Amino acid sequence: MRIAVTYENGEIFQHFGHTAEFKIYEVSDGKIVRADVIGTNGSGHGALSGMLSAIGVKVLICGGIGGGAQIALGNAGIEIYGGVKGDADKAVEDFLAGKLNYNPDAKCDHHDHHGADHECGEHGCGEHGCH
Repeated sequence: MRIAVTYENGEIFQHFGHTAEFKIYEVSDGKIVRADVIGTNGSGHGALSGMLSAIGVKVLICGGIGGGAQIALGNAGIEIYGGVKGDADKAVEDFLAGKLNYNPDAKCDHHDHHGADHECGEHGCGEHGCH
């Protein structure tokens, strides 16, 4: 199984659609057997879900995430564990142990006023907060 974590300097990056890197964990028999950091090449929300699906990711651990990204990831068969903060490696270990502290309702608050077809690249979404 592959697990992706939004990643920046060892920590979970707090905005899925703006993440520059993912740390991808290969898991076998409930243990991490390999981990690699990959760049996103500046891809937006929709492209990120396609990228993760193409490399076989089944689980995403992240901070804030918008509704459109949640739908795209769900359609790709990727389980989302949002609202997670702190060390990326520890989060995956906690997930594998069944004790990950996450928020199933985690989302970026700036998405509340946009329609489903909104792309954050259209304006300065970076000025809004995620939780």
